[in-house]
Amino acid sequence: MGSADFILVINLFVAGLLAAAFMTIAIHDVGRVSARWMAFAYGLGMAYFAMEFSIPAFADARLPVVVAFAVFLGATIAFNGGLARKYSVAPPWVPMLLFLAVASVAVYLVQDLPRQSLTRMMAYQLPYAAMQFTALGIVLSSRQRLGRLDHILMLVLAASAAQFASKPFIAGALGGWGANPQSYVQTIYALVSQSLGTVFGLAVALLALAILVRDVLAEATSKSETDTLSRLFNRRGFERHAAFAMRDAVRQGVPVALLIADLDYFKSVNDSYGHACGDRVIETFAGFLREAAAEHHVAGRIGGEEFAIILPGTNLAAARLFAEGARSAFSALPIDGLPVDHRCSASFGVAELAADESFSDLLRRADDALYAAKNAGRDCVRVSTGRGLRQGPMLFNGKG
Repeated sequence: MGSADFILVINLFVAGLLAAAFMTIAIHDVGRVSARWMAFAYGLGMAYFAMEFSIPAFADARLPVVVAFAVFLGATIAFNGGLARKYSVAPPWVPMLLFLAVASVAVYLVQDLPRQSLTRMMAYQLPYAAMQFTALGIVLSSRQRLGRLDHILMLVLAASAAQFASKPFIAGALGGWGANPQSYVQTIYALVSQSLGTVFGLAVALLALAILVRDVLAEATSKSETDTLSRLFNRRGFERHAAFAMRDAVRQGVPVALLIADLDYFKSVNDSYGHACGDRVIETFAGFLREAAAEHHVAGRIGGEEFAIILPGTNLAAARLFAEGARSAFSALPIDGLPVDHRCSASFGVAELAADESFSDLLRRADDALYAAKNAGRDCVRVSTGRGLRQGPMLFNGKG
């Protein structure tokens, strides 16, 4: 067994391992269609490497060569389909499959050209380069927010496309790719080509795998930090994301305020109208918060009927106005299941982060301000004016 044969065998097993890895993700998360397509792609990759290994056994290798080419190009198309699903882009199936048919016919026709012909070698390699550039275009056209791994994947896809496009010239520099298909695996070019394919193929696969695992973990974390009823962060999620937002605001040198709200007389709603109506009150207030909050704000349901929202870039006066607007607007909202003349209200406590103050201290002061608002008769806003919170909260209820 030559060196190129050995690399082919390695590639066969690596493709199998990658197919199994992607299929594991697909089984773990049945809704992740991208993982199924990528598993299928590497299954086709296994078939391709097996065909490459068996080509020397054929007396007339024309058809096996074309079939192997089509299978490998089909694997790149399947991978692109999975990539499109992952990045929420419509998979360009029709143009890719038409391209597969045209490229396969072209490869069949160039069999009559001299084996070392540059045209013949380019007919083999440029379609692979085109599919890698297609993959790059899919990632670039995504409207999702791309992270560091996504950008690295784009760089590797571009480099992979370039290496496919350069292979005809590499073959020429290394003495060609054998006098016939049977002797291909014995050439230096075959060793270099298979090695390059292994490096770039593995890099692309591992990056795609890492991105899918990242997404799975992010979704699992999001589900564990999201309150099902309100669809806001639960207390754990709110405290974690609010602390991040607070640190970013401090780093940028902008103010940050925290608002805590508690639904007034919520127990009486449950007792008088049932828990289903109580749930609708929570859903209504949570929906109102989602609409009122800006993209950089962090909102959460931190207790049964208690909510919080952190406002980076907002000082105490602006946060008080935000709270008063929310109080006034919510008290005017009709809620399904409650009498038309019944209106719910909420009490609010507001605090602005002081210098060298921790998030837990800020949370405590806002909670104390809320406690003062409830003691003042509810349906009002109370503001913490400093760390001596219990000594100096201000009442603001818009009623004079």
